[in-house]
Amino acid sequence: MFCLAKPSRDSINKFITLQQLQKFSYPEVGLSRMAAPTGYILDHNRIKLGEGAETFDRAKRAINRWKMFDLPWLELCWPEARIEPGVTVAVLVSHLGFWSLNASRIVYVVDEPGPTEKYGFAYGTLPGHAEVGEERFTVEFDSADQSVWYDIYAFSRPTALARLAYPFARSLQERFAADSKAAVLRAAQKS
Repeated sequence: MFCLAKPSRDSINKFITLQQLQKFSYPEVGLSRMAAPTGYILDHNRIKLGEGAETFDRAKRAINRWKMFDLPWLELCWPEARIEPGVTVAVLVSHLGFWSLNASRIVYVVDEPGPTEKYGFAYGTLPGHAEVGEERFTVEFDSADQSVWYDIYAFSRPTALARLAYPFARSLQERFAADSKAAVLRAAQKS
């Protein structure tokens, strides 16, 4: 959804409510668990957050609090949303003199014990989104070397409208990845 002025909280809530009734905008729901399907652009970004179980606990709390969206140029609607399958959120972005509101729904949650413990979730786009695809946000703890990582894995392709401004849309995706990594790094390092 595109707006010339910042939408009100009531308008955003109505948008999210309508999007909750929609199906995902792509058929390959859940495939970010394995690999990107053909016909999509793959983005994979990682950053080391530090070491140790305490860092991993802080990183898990950062995921639960949506800290990867704690960025000055966008707003998650709403950060109190629970991390569980079926939850719908929207991201509000101001750019080029207008606002866009993009809806996604949590597809699955990751909570995997083992030598490399993983925690996080993936969400997929709904019809009210400028892109089509899925994005997974996880933190990982390697018990062998005690390293803690933040990992973003996404497959996407632009909608017809986003194709009109494709270089700009790609630059926003790249900016989000860089800023998201920095935001989770800050959250995981706070004591």
